[in-house]
Amino acid sequence: MADAAAACGTDPRTLLDALRLANHPSFERWREQVQRTGGCADPIHLQGLTVTRDAATGQVLYSYSTEGEPGGRLRVACGNRRASRCPSCAWTYAGDTFHLIRAGLTGDERKDVPVAVRTHPKVFVTLTAPSFGPVHNRPDSGRCRCGTAHGEHDPAIGTPLDPERYDYAGAVLWNNHAGDLWRRFTIYLRREIAARAGLSQSAMREVCRVSFGKVAEYQKRGAVHFHAIVRLDGPEGPQDVPPSWASVALLDAAICAAAARVSVPVPAAGTHLARELRWGSQVDARPIGTDDGQELTEQAVAAYVAKYATKAAETTGTVDRRVGNREALDLFDLPAHTRRLIEACFDLDADYPDRKLAQWAHMLGFRGHFSTKSRRYSTTLGALRQVRADYRARQERRERGLPDPDDTLEGSTLVLAHWTYAGHGHTPGESWLAATIARDIRTNRDTAREALNDLEEKEGDAAWLLP
Repeated sequence: MADAAAACGTDPRTLLDALRLANHPSFERWREQVQRTGGCADPIHLQGLTVTRDAATGQVLYSYSTEGEPGGRLRVACGNRRASRCPSCAWTYAGDTFHLIRAGLTGDERKDVPVAVRTHPKVFVTLTAPSFGPVHNRPDSGRCRCGTAHGEHDPAIGTPLDPERYDYAGAVLWNNHAGDLWRRFTIYLRREIAARAGLSQSAMREVCRVSFGKVAEYQKRGAVHFHAIVRLDGPEGPQDVPPSWASVALLDAAICAAAARVSVPVPAAGTHLARELRWGSQVDARPIGTDDGQELTEQAVAAYVAKYATKAAETTGTVDRRVGNREALDLFDLPAHTRRLIEACFDLDADYPDRKLAQWAHMLGFRGHFSTKSRRYSTTLGALRQVRADYRARQERRERGLPDPDDTLEGSTLVLAHWTYAGHGHTPGESWLAATIARDIRTNRDTAREALNDLEEKEGDAAWLLP
C-alpha cells in the first residue's frame, strides 16, 4: 500500500480512503454529484426534500429527498472565488468575470450590452501605491540597487532593502484605505471630465456617464494596486452615444489629474502621526481596442482582469484565511516581510479600532472588494449565474420528464422545499478523487475550446476564398 501511494504521490491513508469510496455501492452517485459541482474542493452539504405538485389537482409530479443520496446529503458547489481555496469554483468565477468585463468592452446583445459600446472612449488604468521604503526589484538596468541581478522568481523581490526603516504602518494603513482612495478617485474623475468639457457636474450628468470595472492586485511588496477599465457613455449608459467632446485623450488627462488630486486623511492615534494617503506616482492609462496599432485588445484586458479576480494576498506568501491573534503566526511558515506586515495590522488595531485591521490582517490590511463595477458597466455576476442555474434546472427537469417552465402556464405547478445545512468539505480520499475529476473537467473544456478556435480559424480562412 505504501509503495502504491508513493507511486501516485498520495499518502497511504488518503489512498486507502479513496479505495474505500471507489468500492462503495454509492460511488457512482457520489461521482455524479461531484461532477455537477465541477469538482468543487469544499462542497456544501445539504439535507432536505422538494416536492412538485400540480397546483390544480394536487397530484405529485416529482419528489426528491436526500435520504437516498450518499451519506444522506446533496453536495453543491461552494462558490468561493479564491483559487487557493477552491480552484474549480474560482475557475468558474474567473470565467464569469471575463464575460462580464468583455461585454463592457465589445458589447454582447445576449447580455443587454449593445455592440456599439466598442466605439466608446475607454482606457485601461493602473493605479499603484506610493513607496514605503526601497525594496529589491528588477529594474531595466538589470541590477537592483543592492547590486544584485535578481531572477524573476527570486524571493527577495519586493522585500525591503532595510526592513528596520521600512514604513510597515504606512503600508498596511494604505492597503486599509485603498477602497476609500478609489471611491474618491471616481468622484474627482467626474469633476475633471466636466471641467475639461466646460460643463458643470450637473450638466455633465445630463450628457455623459462614466462607467468602470476594476480588480485589485497585490504587488510583491504587499501593497494593493488597482487595474480598471474606464469608459465614457451617453447619459443612459452603454446603449447611449457619448457626446462628441468625449475622447480617449480627454479621459486620459482627466484620470491623471484626478489621481494626483485624491487624498485620504488618517488622523493621529497613539504614537502615530497624522497622514495623507495618496496614489503612487506611477499612473498608467492605455487606450483599449484602438485601430492605431495598439496591442491592448479587449480580449487581453478581459483575460487580465479575470485572472486577478480569483487571487488575493496569497501571492505575497500570506495565509488565505483570518488569523486569530499574533501568537497564531507561529503556526505558519510566513516570509519575514509578510509577517511584519501582518504584525503591523495587530499593532495598529487598538489605535484605529474602526478600521478592523486585526480582522483583515491576513489581507495585509486591505478590506475592500477585489472586483467591482459601476452599475451600468455591463451585465452582473448574478445575471450570469442565473442563466447557468436556469440552464441546469431545465436539464434536470427534462431528465425527470417534467415540462419546461415556458411550456406550462404560470402558477400551474407548486414547489414545496425544505433544506438544512449539514456540513461541508471532503474526506481525504474524496478530496483526492474530486481534484482528479476537476482536472478532467478542465482538460475536456480546454480541449473543446481549442477545437472550437481551430474551427473558427479554418472558417475564417475559407471565407477569404469565397467570390
